[in-house]
Amino acid sequence: MNLVANARMYAVDAATAANWSAFFTRIAAMSGVALTVIPHAAPAPLEDLWRRDDLGLAFICGYPVARGGFPVRPVAAPVPASGDGRPFYATHLVVQADSDIGTLEESFGRRLGWTVAHSQSGFNALRTHLLPHWQARGARYVQTLGPLLTPRRVIEALLADEIDIGPLDSYFLDLLLAAEPHTAARLRIVESTAPRPMPLLVASDGVGEEVVARLRAALLGAHGDAEGRAILARLRLSGFAAVEPEDYRVLVEEVDAADSAGYLQPG
Repeated sequence: MNLVANARMYAVDAATAANWSAFFTRIAAMSGVALTVIPHAAPAPLEDLWRRDDLGLAFICGYPVARGGFPVRPVAAPVPASGDGRPFYATHLVVQADSDIGTLEESFGRRLGWTVAHSQSGFNALRTHLLPHWQARGARYVQTLGPLLTPRRVIEALLADEIDIGPLDSYFLDLLLAAEPHTAARLRIVESTAPRPMPLLVASDGVGEEVVARLRAALLGAHGDAEGRAILARLRLSGFAAVEPEDYRVLVEEVDAADSAGYLQPG
């Protein structure tokens, strides 16, 4: 079977996308598993990508993995170089750098953006973080704008003054700082959510365990390979870590808590 690879979730710009392609090429060489990098740009639904039967490596949020419904199996998760050595990330709640919003509470009554309902960083982490404010004080936003689909569109909506505050994946911001420091400088973090397990690379269920094991071994060993390590540095990663679906169970529990409380959408 000819397997495909895709890193749309973290292809911040063309140069970063090229780094991901180079990384997948290196992983293919290290594992002996042929991988063809394919495009799947927004607004094409990520769900269509996750339902393919020929995935070798593709990014998916931990929430849909833990919830189930997509025929994928975990391979490994990235470890951001900016973190504590674990495959964890957070959601930054960001505003324009010159915004008059100084605290999260000061954003209530303003306009909030969100990405897509299956997203951990762009929807569910946002809901989880806002839930106690909503429960304690009935905090509301006068308007919510979504689905914006991607972190890039959240940034564009902020800078176009379509929203006042929005969620941004912390690793996406790491990549943005490296690729477009001028864009990142126009944003300011107001507050960040608790760290949670990173989106992960998955393969299709139908891919044999031996092939998945070879891909996993190559990912886990990439930091020890000179070429792999150089690409990881450009991707602001220290390496990859093995993960299991149960590692992401906390995401489902948090979503269920928000649903049970009646807080069905950020806002």
